Amino acid sequence: MPFPTWQRFALPLLLATLLTGCAQNPSTISGAAATEAAPQTSPCPKGTPDSARCLRGQDSAGAFYLIVVPAQWNQMLVVHAHGGPSLGEPKASRADEDIERWAITVRAGYAWAGSVFRQGGVAVRSAAEDTERVRRIFVQHVGQPTRTLLHGQSWGASVAAKTAELYAGPGMRSSYDAVLLSSGVLAGGTRSYDFRLDLRVVYQFLCNNHPRSDEPQYPLWMGLPVDSKLTPAELNARVEDCLATRKPAAQRTPEQARKLKTLVDVIKIPESSVASHLAWATWHFQDIVQKRTQGRNPFSNDQVRYSGSPDDAALNAAVLRYSADPAAVARFGEDVDLTGRIAIPVLTVHGIDDPTAFVELESAFRQTMERAGNGARLVQVFSDHNTHSYLSDPTYVALFDALNLWVERGVKPTPASVAEGCKRAEATFGAGCKIRADYQPAPLEARMAPRR
Repeated sequence: MPFPTWQRFALPLLLATLLTGCAQNPSTISGAAATEAAPQTSPCPKGTPDSARCLRGQDSAGAFYLIVVPAQWNQMLVVHAHGGPSLGEPKASRADEDIERWAITVRAGYAWAGSVFRQGGVAVRSAAEDTERVRRIFVQHVGQPTRTLLHGQSWGASVAAKTAELYAGPGMRSSYDAVLLSSGVLAGGTRSYDFRLDLRVVYQFLCNNHPRSDEPQYPLWMGLPVDSKLTPAELNARVEDCLATRKPAAQRTPEQARKLKTLVDVIKIPESSVASHLAWATWHFQDIVQKRTQGRNPFSNDQVRYSGSPDDAALNAAVLRYSADPAAVARFGEDVDLTGRIAIPVLTVHGIDDPTAFVELESAFRQTMERAGNGARLVQVFSDHNTHSYLSDPTYVALFDALNLWVERGVKPTPASVAEGCKRAEATFGAGCKIRADYQPAPLEARMAPRR
């Protein structure tokens, strides 16, 4: 992916930056004004420390945001990119959910700033711009932090990585000092979502109810036709009718048990996440095709050989096949794929048995960083968790501490040193350390059928 065109800030913001001594990136944010309106003091959401100060606003591009500053501020800022992506019109209350989950950041002494993003759906670059914008609002209206850490969770990890590429890349004056990417979808959209097309076609082979035979047929790569009235509840009912994923194994019919085992064995996902991934392969695919690729197909499975079923020959002969439109792949990839052109320390953490963002995605991200010549700037840590949305309080405290030591003293962390730091953090922040210093993930192809 080519570098974007970099331009200078408007003069007022540049002068303000120099006066405050903040090294700002000279890149223009699409839709951003030189000076943003000041946020308003607001009651703090549930979960934040009682003594914290909370500020809310809507930026010049229309994105809602929340800023939280602890009473005993350590003068450092964590800028947060939330997971998802959420579909539909963004709601300001999304920030409340985020800080409730990530209150450990404020409890550990950091100020926290998070954008809700100005648009819903699978749009990474605009979310990265919104993330940078909320950082600038903090600097303009709250104060100049001594250090700024960028944190992205889940899909937001790809947003944070894109933010780092745009505003902390080689040769530029970085907006950030270091990056933490947790449970990240980090293989880029044109690779990370391939298995969901596999899920759609194998599910349809087994269940033939999404769509049903008596409904209008459509290519499964589009998720749903634009005029579809299917609801999540209706899709869940179809999944239960065919696979009974919500029932104990003993309550499934032999046919349901056979089909579910086949699907899990072929697609390599846990039973518990089948319905969720199928929903994302429905409405997220619809968003991608209708709003990001101009109705064209960015996904392919024409060369995939599926295995793991009782009769692979029958499966491969019957499963629906699609070829991606190269223009759609390029258009989608320009927005969602990563280059690895990040010139600051990057620390990632991932649950080994994450059921949503597979740990093998980390192997793909390492390849991306190494291809860009930045492999030495990346440290990856793995935890013996089987969750996606949150690992544990002491884990994140240890990761932030490790990043600070790397930035301040040049002491590059190792999985073992982060594990030691996590154990120390348990004394203050409770139990929850499960870091596996010896773990290395398999290549992404071990989880997803490779494409050409």
